Amino acid sequence: MPRYNNINGTRVQFTAEEEAARDAEEAQFAIEKQAEIDAATAKATKKASATNKLKALGLTDAEIEAL
Repeated sequence: MPRYNNINGTRVQFTAEEEAARDAEEAQFAIEKQAEIDAATAKATKKASATNKLKALGLTDAEIEAL
């Protein structure tokens, strides 16, 4: 499916170079977005693990929140 630029109100089809550049930008964005999701997931997992370990030591939820 061809892509188009809007140049001064005129619809102009992308050149092959522009298509390749846009494809590379979209691929890079997908990589960065997945990295953000992975980082957030890892942080949540580590937090849950730490909370469970503290509970196993006998701390209450209030004490854990105070930390």
